Amino acid sequence: MSKRIGNQEALELLEGGSLLEIGSIALEKKREKHGGRETTFVIDRNINYTNICHIGCKFCAFHKSINEDGGYILPYETIDQKIKELLAIGGTQILFQGGVHPNLDINYYADLVSHIRGEFPAIDIHGFSAVEIAYIAKKSGVATIEVLRQLNERGMESMPGAGAEILSDRVRSFVSPRKVSKEEWLRIHKEAHSLEMTTSATMVFGLGESNREIIEHLECLRVLQDETGGFTAFILWSYQPDFTPLQKIRPDLIRQSSNRYLRLLALSRVYLDNFQNIQSSWVTQGSYIGQLALRFGANDLGSTMMEENVVAATGCSHSMATDEMVALIKGVGEIPVQRNTRYKHIRRFA
Repeated sequence: MSKRIGNQEALELLEGGSLLEIGSIALEKKREKHGGRETTFVIDRNINYTNICHIGCKFCAFHKSINEDGGYILPYETIDQKIKELLAIGGTQILFQGGVHPNLDINYYADLVSHIRGEFPAIDIHGFSAVEIAYIAKKSGVATIEVLRQLNERGMESMPGAGAEILSDRVRSFVSPRKVSKEEWLRIHKEAHSLEMTTSATMVFGLGESNREIIEHLECLRVLQDETGGFTAFILWSYQPDFTPLQKIRPDLIRQSSNRYLRLLALSRVYLDNFQNIQSSWVTQGSYIGQLALRFGANDLGSTMMEENVVAATGCSHSMATDEMVALIKGVGEIPVQRNTRYKHIRRFA
């Protein structure tokens, strides 16, 4: 096994290495873990059960306040129809999360998960975020691990990494001061892992963070993964400024370049040596940068994403059908493989 890269070395590589140099190292690391040259993807749908949120993150253009026009909570009938449409195209997973609604407690969430599991036993519920879990616990007067336990017992086996943004309390106190702290986000994921739930890990960059804070974020994830092994994948997103409150406050925080995205993606493959899967974020980068990411360390092209509303609210909207995803993967000489939430292979497109 090659020597683990340290923080200072990673910083020097990020700041001083050429794009091709860091990409070459990342591709080599990817080949060490995925020598068979298979690239995975999942057919899923993002279902945002509510857009009502009292957190008010400055980088979000999706949320509504509780009395604002356009706010909603989806009825069961609408959720059921969305899942039926997903199953009809061979989908296996719903990414199920929403705003942090101030009036919803554990009873609502437990009943909702029970309903979905009862109606659609084959669907994977990749549900909620550490931020939602923390508020549900506060609203219900129980510990966060108890919320996770109840949801897990009712059929939710996986939790997305949303809400991480940058795991720096300096950045978080500015862009999302009402969200959980860095330590709370990590603790809730650790609790999920202790229940044998898998989770993903994310980063949103372009929020005014320093390069050192980028490395510190990755370090937090690597340390927890060493301890629990519960993260299935790492997903990197870029801040989309349009229509967000942050755009007015910090107009200097502009849309991040593809160069910056690929550099950070490659660094994540090199640094996160205990993560099996690094996902390409074509949703924010577009399909062709998403494809190029497969040469910069990514081994997973993410989701066909039958529906996506949060990033789309910023005016950044990309979509992809299964046949296009298969073509993009084959276009870089790799073999497309449909997977489920836990990265079990379902279908191989030879």
